[in-house]
Amino acid sequence: MSARARLRRSAAVALVSAITAGSALLLTACDPDGTDSATGTTGSPAATASASSGSTAEPSEAAPSASRNGGTLNRTAGTGLTVSTGTSTVLMDGKSVDFGTVVRDLAWSPDGKHAAFIDGSGNLQTSDPDGSHKTVIAKAPAGVTWSHPTWQVTTPDQYDKGRTNIVFAADDKGVLRLLSVPAKAGATPAVLALNPYSDDNPKVPPATGNQWPGSTGAHGSIVYANKDDGQVYHRDDYLRQQGGVTTKGSQPAADDEGDLVFVRSVGGHDHIFERTNDDSHQERDLTPDAAVDYTEPVISHDGRTVAFRGPDGIYTVPTRGGKPERITDTVGLPAFRS
Repeated sequence: MSARARLRRSAAVALVSAITAGSALLLTACDPDGTDSATGTTGSPAATASASSGSTAEPSEAAPSASRNGGTLNRTAGTGLTVSTGTSTVLMDGKSVDFGTVVRDLAWSPDGKHAAFIDGSGNLQTSDPDGSHKTVIAKAPAGVTWSHPTWQVTTPDQYDKGRTNIVFAADDKGVLRLLSVPAKAGATPAVLALNPYSDDNPKVPPATGNQWPGSTGAHGSIVYANKDDGQVYHRDDYLRQQGGVTTKGSQPAADDEGDLVFVRSVGGHDHIFERTNDDSHQERDLTPDAAVDYTEPVISHDGRTVAFRGPDGIYTVPTRGGKPERITDTVGLPAFRS
């Protein structure tokens, strides 16, 4: 990790620790699977969607099974990797942790001290890493499915007073939008603004069809996918909000420096790709020999490791390339806590 990345990550960690500590008194013990088909969204068991970007249908956490929770392989210790299964249990640190409530689409704050997830009632909750100090951030309206929260934590400077928000996708009777809400109890979500890069590149990103948001870096950047056009978008939110198309694919995630991983269909199977955030914007297939569908990639904060979902568990592979290694035979949604 570069010195710049370390400084930005340290600042983000300090910010989220201070803000969440200040709001700890708001937390209440309130208890009220992760992905639907190829939309890449998650939520209620009844949620369904159509395929995007040429991908085949993705596995779903909406119907927990014995095989998912009965796996015997758990090599998450020392990896910083966690796996949520759409039940109350989360794999982490080589153990299975019971959160005491259904956990879907688990995402971690930059300091790894706070979780955000969709609970069994479809509402947005946060908690400590062991499931304690749960609080309902916001309740989903009837008939609306929320999915895939991500923490947007920005570093205070002369242009930004600092923010701690949670961005997520909302499916309102088939209309997909991105929403944002402050990470505090009883907050009200609002539609996330999406503006074009500049007057020289004035194409406005689509307002609907958006899903699978993922935060990156210390200045509020978000990557997300659009189901309708099969593209991955980048949203910059520093000096002014701007954004546009990055590449073709779905289910994007990024590291602290903005290097991107995403899903793209190749030869009838979903592969995991990496795209560098430099002048070359080099794209590389990390699973060129895939004979099954690999989906739901995440990249470690330092950009060295990619984890993703296979039909028989969670795998990791170095971003420099190599043979995928199975970390657990429990099927779920991977996330890096550290």
